[in-house]
Amino acid sequence: MNNIIGKVKNLRIFLISCDLILIFILSIFFYLLLPIKTNSVVFIPQGSVAKIITQLNKNNYKMSSIDKYILYFLGHPQSGWINIGLAPLNRVEFLYKLTIAKAALETITLIPGETTEIFFEQLAPKLDLDAKILMQEFQKQSPFKEGMLFPETYKFPKGITEELLIKYLLSYSTNEFKKISYKIFREYNENKWHNYIIIASIIQKEAANNQEMPIVSSVIRNRLKKDMKLQMDGTLNYGKYSHEKITPQRIRQDDTSYNTYKFNGIPKEAVCNVSIDAIKAAIFPAKSDYLYFVRDKKTNKHIFSTNLKDHNKAIKN
Repeated sequence: MNNIIGKVKNLRIFLISCDLILIFILSIFFYLLLPIKTNSVVFIPQGSVAKIITQLNKNNYKMSSIDKYILYFLGHPQSGWINIGLAPLNRVEFLYKLTIAKAALETITLIPGETTEIFFEQLAPKLDLDAKILMQEFQKQSPFKEGMLFPETYKFPKGITEELLIKYLLSYSTNEFKKISYKIFREYNENKWHNYIIIASIIQKEAANNQEMPIVSSVIRNRLKKDMKLQMDGTLNYGKYSHEKITPQRIRQDDTSYNTYKFNGIPKEAVCNVSIDAIKAAIFPAKSDYLYFVRDKKTNKHIFSTNLKDHNKAIKN
């Protein structure tokens, strides 16, 4: 009799275990068949599956341990931009796409000295985006109006949204700027750093080449110390005016802080996006007594002067 009772108990335990396993399997299937909201393209960093899941969570994909193990089973996701497409997907379809679907990329270069507005106008038609929406997203996501993008050759996928592109650009650029700041200052202070970016943007617009940058930087510092107006054309090449020749009429009409003929000090915002050389020149100006410079039409470089008399001679020559 005891034997029969024992067998019945074991059978019950077995059946309950089977039920629990079945419920567990069905729960996983149900979870994997849930719809997932995603962009048409997704950026996947290089690294382990755990790192990829962490990155996806940062981008609000709400991944779990189940997703991690399913990815291990499906195969390692490709790094870079993944073409997810526009069709609605469930979780397992999304995870599978991460392992097979590379996006077609468009190569776009941001040149040092270019303004964000002009860059977006150049970039938009290549990616079938709206330049105005790009600018609106930039203003929404960026802590500053200009100088926040790191000059680089980028590869972006067709189908990326304006919001995602700006998010990626700002994230990548901020990380690059932080690396430089930590190397020089062993810290990253956003406001202090941006002040250097503003000075670097003036240097970027004014210097004829990289070798001149520390000297132009010294002129800026020397004039600021003497409470002299900078009186530099390059500060007026902001925004849509990036490539315009500065005329006396423009100087008279522009009432923004970019007009260093009218206002003392540096502009309230950067003029353009800047190179590492311009940033280093802003932080480490050359030691000089120069207060003036003018472009030599023969060499296309600048002639630097310590006084107005020599400066006027250089202009005449």
